[in-house]
Amino acid sequence: MSVADDDASPSARLLALFERHRLTPTQRRIAHCLVRHAGEAVFLSSVEVAQLAGVSQPSVTRFAVALGFDGYPALRRHLRELGLPTTAESSAEVDRNEYVGAVHAEIANLTRLAEQLADPGPIARAAALLAPSRPLVVLGLRTGMAPARGFGYFAAKVLPEVRVLDEGGSLLVDRLDQARAAGATGLLCFALPRYPRELAEGLRVARDLGMRIVTVTDSPFAPAAALSDAVLIAGVGSQLVFDSYGAPILMGQILLQAMCDIEPARAQVRLEDFERQAGERGLFDV
Repeated sequence: MSVADDDASPSARLLALFERHRLTPTQRRIAHCLVRHAGEAVFLSSVEVAQLAGVSQPSVTRFAVALGFDGYPALRRHLRELGLPTTAESSAEVDRNEYVGAVHAEIANLTRLAEQLADPGPIARAAALLAPSRPLVVLGLRTGMAPARGFGYFAAKVLPEVRVLDEGGSLLVDRLDQARAAGATGLLCFALPRYPRELAEGLRVARDLGMRIVTVTDSPFAPAAALSDAVLIAGVGSQLVFDSYGAPILMGQILLQAMCDIEPARAQVRLEDFERQAGERGLFDV
């Protein structure tokens, strides 16, 4: 939705302004506070915004600067220039704008992912780098932890050995050394904002050890991209206080499918073996 849309509600106009910027969780909290008070946003001082959002006044100033303004007064002038109507919206209307906007942003990420996959070549090449690795290393720190663990859970059903690394520091270096000594040649990395410095440090170690690196990330300019042999781009939703990772998670599942397609018979045997064991152990109710 464009901020130039005169028929847009106050909260929708503010969302359109904020969604173009990468904001920290604290800054997003301020943004959502302004959205919830969109009808009065042009009258609020930085101190009042800070009190409503439960943050410090300097955080409000940094928020305005992150949006490209000299400070909060400049941001408030811009809000006035948007011509925001002062008609109050109900809580339900504000929630609709916030939540529906987040869903539509995720849909847009998935649509871009579908367009990328019209050319399956990059996925096939990435799968070819990873499939021979015994064990396969999957790396994800902080925000990348959940996608890495999810990938590792399913990959373990079709691959001989999968090692998920989700702790940084010297322990990460130790585990990379151990994986390489065990025969690992490939590493799948989930590098999602905000990018941990120790993730790049771990990738440098893996590269020095001779491992081939495939990275799923949201931007070709992410620090991990320059350290990778193959980069798969999947957008991250940033409309909520914390990012949403629908596209990166789906990218991981598609990559796993491509790896299975390299040796489908082996993958099928392992899947059938897992199902047999699950049935014998009564792992599932259905």
